[in-house]
Amino acid sequence: MPIFIRNFLYRSVCLTVLISLAVQVNAQDKPRNTALDEIVSADIERRVITEDQLDSEDWEIGIYGGILNIEEFDSNFVYGLRAAYHMTESFSLEANIGTSEVGDSFSESLDGGLPGLNEDDRQYSYYNISFAYNILPGEIFFGKKTAYKTDIYLIAGVGNTTFNSNDFFTYSLGGGLRFYLTDAIALHATVKDHIYDSDVVTAQQVHNIESTLGFSFYF
Repeated sequence: MPIFIRNFLYRSVCLTVLISLAVQVNAQDKPRNTALDEIVSADIERRVITEDQLDSEDWEIGIYGGILNIEEFDSNFVYGLRAAYHMTESFSLEANIGTSEVGDSFSESLDGGLPGLNEDDRQYSYYNISFAYNILPGEIFFGKKTAYKTDIYLIAGVGNTTFNSNDFFTYSLGGGLRFYLTDAIALHATVKDHIYDSDVVTAQQVHNIESTLGFSFYF
């Protein structure tokens, strides 16, 4: 190889090494872009949220009271017990026992009307087993910092109604709102229609509308 070519290659390699070293030194000595660093590595102050965990218990028991509108009779106070088993977050199995005392019928209140029922026959009681489905789980907010869990649900079931010393197979349909006061206590607002074939006054299918408020405990 001619000596001038060898010298050219040697000088080219040396020049390349010197340029690489100069670039590395320049990169190390170059001041950092502090504005970009602040954007990328800024510490974000996050809002602290205190989340109240609901109990995972599946059983619920409670009491309720309200108004029962018995078809062909007066509206009367009704009260009862509720027990439920929550199979999933959406479905639950519920049992109810309720009782009321019936007033006068419309025909009894008229002069010359039908003879009245005796005291024992005016006792109205029922029990039923129902399935409930949460159609609208949600929350109700009080101010900016407090929220309560709620459930709007539909309920349907079958059972028995005892009235005028007779038993009537009964369907029940309705819905309600469940409002959780704490992780273990809930308020209920429920409306149900108790449907059965009655012959107490006249032979017909009756619809007894029940509106109640109550509370229950989870365990």
